[in-house]
Amino acid sequence: MRVLAVSPHLDDAAFSVGGTLAALADAGHEVTVVTCFTASVPDPAGFALACQLDKGLPADVDYLALRRAENAAAMTVLGARPVHLGLPEAPHRGYTSATDLFAGVHPGDDVERSLTAALDGYDADLWMAPQALGGHVDHRQVLRAVAPLDRPVLWWRDSPYVLRDPAAVPGAELPDGLAEVSLPQDLDRRADACACYPTQLGFQFGGVERMRTALAGVPEVLLADDRAREVLATAAVPAG
Repeated sequence: MRVLAVSPHLDDAAFSVGGTLAALADAGHEVTVVTCFTASVPDPAGFALACQLDKGLPADVDYLALRRAENAAAMTVLGARPVHLGLPEAPHRGYTSATDLFAGVHPGDDVERSLTAALDGYDADLWMAPQALGGHVDHRQVLRAVAPLDRPVLWWRDSPYVLRDPAAVPGAELPDGLAEVSLPQDLDRRADACACYPTQLGFQFGGVERMRTALAGVPEVLLADDRAREVLATAAVPAG
C-alpha cells in the first residue's frame, strides 16, 4: 500500500501521527510524507524573523534549511520518504503575529491554489492529513486543499494543539460522515522521531524530556472516510 501523509510544517506529521507512520512502514507499506510549507526566504523580517530569533537562532541562519534537515532525520527514524513542496509559511505570506496565525485565513491568502495544484499530481492508495485542530492557518489551508481532492483520507488530530485543548474542534472544511479508527502504532518511534526537531521542542513542549512525557501513552486516533476504511480492509491493516 502506498501511503501519502500531507503535513503542513516540518514536524506536524511526526508530532501527530508518527507512531502510525512508523508501524505502516514496518509492515512493508510505502510511506511518503509531503510537507507543504518549507521554503527558505532570504532576509526574513518582522514576525517571520521573530519566529527564529525567539528560538535562539541568529538572523543570518537559514531557519527552514535547519528544519528541513531535522525533518529528513525524523523521517529516517519513521521509515518514511520526505518530500518538501517549498511553499512559504504563513509568516512569509502576510501574517504578522502569533495571534494572527490563529485568527482565520486572510482573504488575500491564495496559497491553497498552489497547494491544491501540487497535491493533485500525487497518487497514493491512502492519504493522511490534518483535521486543523487549533485553527493554525497553514493547517487550515492544507485541510482546504486535501478535502476536495476525492481521495481516501485518514484525518489526524493535530498535535500538540490537541494536547493543549482536548476539546479543540476541526476546521469547518473537514468532511462529514467520518468514523474514528486506531491503527497499529509505534509510540516509542514517534517520540524518537520527534526528538529530531530540536529547533521546535523548547517552543512546543519545553524540551525533549517534556515532549516524551507529554506524548507518552497518548494514542493516535484518526477519522476515516468510507473509502479509507475500504483501503485498510483490502490491505489487511487492523483498524480498531
